[in-house]
Amino acid sequence: MSSLFRSPSFRLCCKRLVQAIPVLWGVNFITFCLLNLLPGDAAQALLGANATQQATDELRKDLHLNEPFFDRYWHWFSGAIHLSFGTSLSSGQPVSTILGQRLPVSLELVGFAFLISVVLAIPIAVLAASKPGGIADRISIAVSMFGLSVPNFVIGLLLILIFAVHLRVLPAIGFVPISQGLGSNIKSLVLPASTIAFGLLCSYTRLLRGDIVEQMEEEDYIVTAKAKGVSPKQILIRHALRNSLFGLITLIGLNFGQLIGGTVIIEQIFALPGIGQALLQAIGLRDVILVEAIVTILSAGVVISNLVADLLYAVLDPRIRYGARTS
Repeated sequence: MSSLFRSPSFRLCCKRLVQAIPVLWGVNFITFCLLNLLPGDAAQALLGANATQQATDELRKDLHLNEPFFDRYWHWFSGAIHLSFGTSLSSGQPVSTILGQRLPVSLELVGFAFLISVVLAIPIAVLAASKPGGIADRISIAVSMFGLSVPNFVIGLLLILIFAVHLRVLPAIGFVPISQGLGSNIKSLVLPASTIAFGLLCSYTRLLRGDIVEQMEEEDYIVTAKAKGVSPKQILIRHALRNSLFGLITLIGLNFGQLIGGTVIIEQIFALPGIGQALLQAIGLRDVILVEAIVTILSAGVVISNLVADLLYAVLDPRIRYGARTS
């Protein structure tokens, strides 16, 4: 156990976590400021435009919205430090309860989309790079250009039109929990997960294919392997692909925010009860407490994904060491 705490990877993990603290604080403080700069507040949003000034003032007092800005922020922040996110202004439910109900849906959606994009990107990139300029390569380029050019919500609407309206093989909206059947659960997530995954798949495929081709054409170790009589297939998979995964991991870490952010719109389109849908509703109702909690959770997810990407470098290449000598 003591060797674990002295390991370079553990020290890297601690360093990244310490660096993430001011980032997370800055994100939620800026979010709190921006929400307070918007016209109106939760009291006006809940009562509507026809509410009297007296009723609005009374509700504003009940929700503590009449308190000074920094008092309200400190009240929320001091609770968040102890993982107590307070009570939703719009529903009156504890924020932890709302997150407990909605976070599993978003995590399952993100995990499914990530799995689709990575599992498909690697074999497609290898197939395209095996014969640069061939039919498979040209098709992958065309599909990738389409996927990188079209917004994901447009892709979602096209998938609904094809698979839900015309073919009627997948549901257009709604979510089925795992407790009601794994098959139905997966079926309800195929279209939204594919919508999020498609753009990422195209991005990962183009990067990985280009890196593999560059490795195969320019690197000295590839020339040495060919001279030793290693088959092209083994060179491609065992050498070029392995080294090209570094670029893919970097891109995954950088794009994880895009993966999480994509759930906000996609959950609304497919009527999924996740935190993305809750975030849009909370912004509309000026529910600062709930918005702050969700933004903090999403920011932490992005930070953790980048930390995992850094640690995976050492797994792929044991020669990489992070330690005291790293500046």
